[in-house]
Amino acid sequence: MSSSPRRQLGLTSRLLVAIGIVLATAATTAWAVGSVVGPALFHEHLMRAGMNGHAVADMHVEEAFRSASTVAAAVALVAAVVAGSVVSIVLTRRIGGSLAAVSTAAAALGAGQLDVRVPPPGLGAEFDDLADSFNRLADRLEEGQRLRERLLADLAHEVRTPVATIKGYLEALEDGVQALDASTVAVLREQGDRLTRLAEDLVAVTHAEAGDVVLEALPTPPGDLVDAAVHAALERASAQGVELSGSTEPSLPLVVVDRHRILQVLDNLLTNAVRHTPAGGRVVVGAGHADGGGVQLVVADTGEGIGPEHLPHVFDRFYRVGTARDRASGGSGIGLAISKALVEAHGGSLQASSAGPGRGSTFTVTLPAG
Repeated sequence: MSSSPRRQLGLTSRLLVAIGIVLATAATTAWAVGSVVGPALFHEHLMRAGMNGHAVADMHVEEAFRSASTVAAAVALVAAVVAGSVVSIVLTRRIGGSLAAVSTAAAALGAGQLDVRVPPPGLGAEFDDLADSFNRLADRLEEGQRLRERLLADLAHEVRTPVATIKGYLEALEDGVQALDASTVAVLREQGDRLTRLAEDLVAVTHAEAGDVVLEALPTPPGDLVDAAVHAALERASAQGVELSGSTEPSLPLVVVDRHRILQVLDNLLTNAVRHTPAGGRVVVGAGHADGGGVQLVVADTGEGIGPEHLPHVFDRFYRVGTARDRASGGSGIGLAISKALVEAHGGSLQASSAGPGRGSTFTVTLPAG
């Protein structure tokens, strides 16, 4: 038969015990000084003052000193006990209440109540920092929950469309209202490819954001990356009637990157730029010096642009900027999220800017110099 674990003392009890030990130590010290050290010193000073010939008087003086010291020590001790008890009780209640609020909120947070928050206790910077850290954690969890819900909803929508198309064509084939000709096979293949691409993109962004991507980084001239990206996207841009060009500033330092991964990033950015730039528009890929060192790879277009309310979210999975950038445009909605994760895996950053709808967009990749 196992014994129940001993109940641990609470914070209030621990502080009271600690203050009791301090007061007991102070009382013991005061008694020792008042009854042993003090009278001896007092007697010595009497002897030095030449009062050793008055034994009775000396005895009364010393007794008076001892009594006065005892009364003073007792009164001081009682006052210290009362004051210490009041202060400790008030302080421990406030501290205990603050910690209990954090504990209760943490339990609620663990149970899925993500809107719980802790007010600042006003007990000093440390406790305010604790409450602030807890609230930031709750904010992150709540935001993560919203993102997961939106991710699942968008993923369901992404999957539903091709699955519904495939199902509709199969039912039409079974009913004999649709012939299994080249156009039908092409539609089924296109929808199958869309599902495959979606699955591959989800795997890619998950690995990239988790830091599981293995980089084969080598010193690379930024101009080579610009030239390769322009060459790969030139035919696509021409088919859309979009002018595509590249430029590289002189004397740029090398960047230590995985060439394949950075070209994947630039291809994603160029694909978006060309897709959302009307015929007659222009897309420019450039490499230049970054502020504070490093290199910037910039993809700028004269296309649809992005509203300021959308800029903070363009790198979220499946985020669409209005109806102009909808699912019918052909993207999976994950390309920018993959690009951001890959750039950050290189120790760099990816940022988006736009002067507003209809005024073009600029995506800037900043990489540290090699």
